[in-house]
Amino acid sequence: MSAGAGIRVLIVDDHEVVRIGLRQLLGSSGGFRVVGEAGTMAEAISMSQKARPDVVLMDVRLPDGSGVEACRKIKADNPEVRVVMLTSYSDEEAIVGAVMAGANGYLLKQADAERLTEAIREAAAGDSALDPRAAGTLLSQFRELSAKQAESELQGLTDREKRMLALIAEGYTNRAIGEVLHLSEKTVRNHVSQLLRKLGFQRRSQAAAWAGQRRLELPFDERGSP
Repeated sequence: MSAGAGIRVLIVDDHEVVRIGLRQLLGSSGGFRVVGEAGTMAEAISMSQKARPDVVLMDVRLPDGSGVEACRKIKADNPEVRVVMLTSYSDEEAIVGAVMAGANGYLLKQADAERLTEAIREAAAGDSALDPRAAGTLLSQFRELSAKQAESELQGLTDREKRMLALIAEGYTNRAIGEVLHLSEKTVRNHVSQLLRKLGFQRRSQAAAWAGQRRLELPFDERGSP
């Protein structure tokens, strides 16, 4: 991202009124620059190549294909671009497909304006953002591994890393994790980066899916609103 230029955002949605609303929201929030808009998968791929955005805000369902497939192709062309899925649908297939396609975040359109802009900033900074409802879907999608296998795979993690991973899986931001674990946001960011390297992941969403597969959950007294 160019210094001082703001986060370059490409908006992809087949409804013009949605694109207008998102453009106005980002324009009034500060720190963003909409560099293009697209209403189809083909336009999204072409515009991403031309505009070279920092973040693509991508609808899952497009008239000529899937936003998930568009995400896969955009990331294949430019692995540095961040893709945040923004959709009305929380179906399991779309969420898991988006994570596997390399999406850096998955938000439902019911998210408020502050959460949306925060998610774009997180993606641009290299983090990932999962809507808590989407995170819950990932948790329920991967429940079939045995407790013995999960325990074996988690042996290399410290208790703090396990707690942090469980919070990531439930959709907590770095700030929210810091509040639960009584750490600064900067400290949490460093710990999360180390945890991802330890697990061999590049994206937070991959760690969330991994934790969901291994049935990693928070103690009851640590549960709260992300």
